[in-house]
This record gives sequence, structure tokens and C-alpha cells, in this order.
Amino acid sequence: MVQVDIFWSYAIGAGFAASAGRQIRALTIRKDSAVPDSEKPSIFQNRYFTYNLIFLACAFAPSGIYLLWNFPHWETMQVARTHADLPAWLVVLFAITNITQGILGFWITGRLFQKGRYYAGHLQWFLGYFCMFFILLHGWDGLGWQRFLYDPTVAGAPWSPGQHMGIDFLWSNVALTLYAMGIVIVPGILFPMAKWIREGAEADASLPGEIVPTGLFKLMAFSLMGVFVISLGSAAITGLMVNYIGKAAGSLLPGFLIGMPAAFVLVYFAILRKPMPGYAVYRRLFIAEPQ
Repeated sequence: MVQVDIFWSYAIGAGFAASAGRQIRALTIRKDSAVPDSEKPSIFQNRYFTYNLIFLACAFAPSGIYLLWNFPHWETMQVARTHADLPAWLVVLFAITNITQGILGFWITGRLFQKGRYYAGHLQWFLGYFCMFFILLHGWDGLGWQRFLYDPTVAGAPWSPGQHMGIDFLWSNVALTLYAMGIVIVPGILFPMAKWIREGAEADASLPGEIVPTGLFKLMAFSLMGVFVISLGSAAITGLMVNYIGKAAGSLLPGFLIGMPAAFVLVYFAILRKPMPGYAVYRRLFIAEPQ
């Protein structure tokens, strides 16, 4: 969706950089003082960033543009009903940010790895997916999940508050399109991440051999846990707190002003802080901070 792809793109770029973080750190930080900083490779001068850019430009951005063209109502969270509701500048901006936000996520995460902040680097893609899921579940009015589970091309009428297709959405035209796209998008994200994590760990002489991961599928499983358990779960908790406080106060504004900070504190101390479950999941991916 237009509103979530900005954050998804950021998460993809951050995930690629975090997975290749050890390699990026080794390539861009030279201990040879004779080499001036201007001659050291940048975060963008490596094959990992090249893959990130190609993936965003040739797979992720086109998939979003296709969905926007074929299902403008769903891709805009039921705001636009037809192509006539889409200004040209919005379509262009959407296409651009699907790439630029991935570049931004890659750069910020790469910088964190340069500073030796491996866990903070992995939390960048947690943050991207968290924002993505919060918008999908809650949105701006608590009805994001209803908009997500509604396909007017099947239902035969524009969405209105209170409407959703429930489990029937799984067989909708939008869902079938998402499944087809997932065949390319999901392996294109998970496989390089797992491969680069293992390669970086194997090349890191400071890591004991017994903690170097070997199974790619296990690394992919932990990556999926980071997305669908930690990020999605945190977004669901936040959405529930915002909605509950908003309803109790009679307005969503207090829900956002009070519920979101309270949820962030809860998520940090109950999920992300060492040695909580979220930290344990990401610990399997960043393995160890540099000594």
C-alpha cells in the first residue's frame, strides 16, 4: 500500500545492510592510517548495495506500481476509488520513495555497523516493519485492518467503515496477486540475508567457530520471526493500546499521545531489551557485537 511501502522499503534496505553488516564494516573501515578517508570505499561501493538497489528498482518498486494501477482502492487503503483520484505527482513520488527509502535504510544501518552497533543496526529493519504493520493494523483511525481485508473488485462496492471480508480476503483478487508476487519478493529478501549473515560470520576471525551459523533455513526462520513475531506483535500491542486509550478518552488523539509512548516503553522492556525474547531472536542474526 502507498502508506506502508515507504516503511517496507526502508526495512528491506536496512535488512540487507544489517545482514551484510560485517562485510560492510570490513570494507569501509581500514586501520591503515596512510589511507585518507576520501579514498576509503563508501557504504554504497559494494555488491550488497548493488543487490539492494537492483532488487528495489526491478522487483519491489514495480510490484507496488502494479498494485497501485490494478487495485488503486486497496493500494491507497481505500482512499482512492479510481485512477482519476490519483494525482500524477503522487504516483511518481510513490515510485521514487519505494527506492530512495530502501537506500536510506541501507545507509543508516551501514553506518551503525561501522560504529560497531550491530543490534541497533538490526533494529532498523524491525522499526521499518513495525511502522508498516502498525499502519496496516491500526491506520489513522483504528480501521486499518478493515481496509486491508477488503477488495472492492470482489465485494462489488467501495469500502465503508465496518466492512471487511475476513477470511474470504485470502481468495480475493488482491490476495492472489500478492501470493504471485511473494514467489519473487520473499525469497529475494530472505535468501540473501541468510547467505550474507553466514558469510560475514565465517569471515569474522573474532567469532568462535561454534557460534558461527551454518543453516540458511534456520537464519531465514529467525528473520521471519523478527518480522512476523517481533515487529507484527509489537505493532499489534501498540495498536491495541492506542485504540483502547483512545476509546476510553473519547478521542483517538489521546490514544496516540499517551498510548504510543506507553507502548514503546512496554515493547522495549518486555520484548527488545536484553535478554528479552526480541533480543534473543536478533541475537541469532547479529551473533555478537565486536569486541
